[in-house]
Amino acid sequence: MFGPRVALASLSGEADADWARAVTDYVGCAVLGGIALDDTTREAARAMTDRDRSEFLPADPVAFVDTQLGALADAPLRGAFNVRSATLAPIERVAVVCGDHDAILELNAHCRQDEMCAAGAGEALLRDADRLAEQVRTAADTGAAVSVKVRAEVPGVDLSDVAQRIDEAGADAIHVDAMDSEPVVADIAGATNLFVVANNGVRGRETAREYLEYGADAVSVGRASDDPAVLSAVREAADDWFTQEVTG
Repeated sequence: MFGPRVALASLSGEADADWARAVTDYVGCAVLGGIALDDTTREAARAMTDRDRSEFLPADPVAFVDTQLGALADAPLRGAFNVRSATLAPIERVAVVCGDHDAILELNAHCRQDEMCAAGAGEALLRDADRLAEQVRTAADTGAAVSVKVRAEVPGVDLSDVAQRIDEAGADAIHVDAMDSEPVVADIAGATNLFVVANNGVRGRETAREYLEYGADAVSVGRASDDPAVLSAVREAADDWFTQEVTG
């Protein structure tokens, strides 16, 4: 899916092409965004900015995705874009754009902001696996590579079951915010054929190796994504791990 096996996790209103290009020496994938695609989620995003949350709110979100991914065309990494939508049509349109750039479309089933959940996007999709699977199928049917960003520790949600549903619907990867439940990575890796990217608290060799030992195929760095020292240590850990797998 990408190499080296280190990704930058999206940061709302901050993760753009310039952010990704600043640290291309350390990562194999950069997830830009997130971005709200349809009227309902854009209204939610605007409400979130009213309480000082940073959000991308371009006039044409699909064109914005196209421009941002185009700005990474000559970068030595694979682009990806985290998107939020309550409806299918814009997901299909942006999936085509991602496919044109050989980028990964990352469907957001992760955002827990009240406004986005009330719009039927983000974490709300974890509680409605049928709708989430429908979003995955819509994107995958365009031929684009599809990932889903999820979070652990959502009451009443079995992430292994969700992972199996999106695997069956055609997803290629799952980006797991493990919260304080790191073993969930092993549960998902054992239950699916998905490429598992593990996230939360990745800050160096020790934390990266912990997720890789649980079966992650890659790790991602969020808030420390602008820190070359952190990224260098994480990449070194991932490179060492997968070199050992090949030679062991």
